Amino acid sequence: MGKRRKSREIAMQMLFQADLGKQNADEVRRTFWQAREDVAQDTQGFAEDIFRVAIERQEEIDTYIATSSEHWRLERMAAVDRNLLRAAIAEMLAYPATPLPIIINESLEIARLYSAPESVHFLNGILDAVARALPRTAKQIAPRPAKETPR
Repeated sequence: MGKRRKSREIAMQMLFQADLGKQNADEVRRTFWQAREDVAQDTQGFAEDIFRVAIERQEEIDTYIATSSEHWRLERMAAVDRNLLRAAIAEMLAYPATPLPIIINESLEIARLYSAPESVHFLNGILDAVARALPRTAKQIAPRPAKETPR
């Protein structure tokens, strides 16, 4: 598993712990990393970045989720799904240079490990809707150079 995917998975686990354990960010950090001393520093750093953004911007992120998930209240969603969405949207907001399809695909791969099989389509639909709703600057990807045609 790549370092970025591992970071995304860890960020989701930290958000899950904060959500279900009703713990603040400092409590999660203190207890979460005690049992995971073998995580590489750069993997830990990226996970911490996603976690921090998800916590700091949770109200905004939850609004994106709520407006993109018809007939589903946040509290009715499975905890894993809710926190996978939070982590993915936090990354979309914090790392606009990362192509959105990569963030979505990585989140779906993590969902295949932790969520119910039917959750993958549900999460894909919400993440796609959120990606389309994000401000244009958060979605911009550097254009590819045009191919020159021979004259």
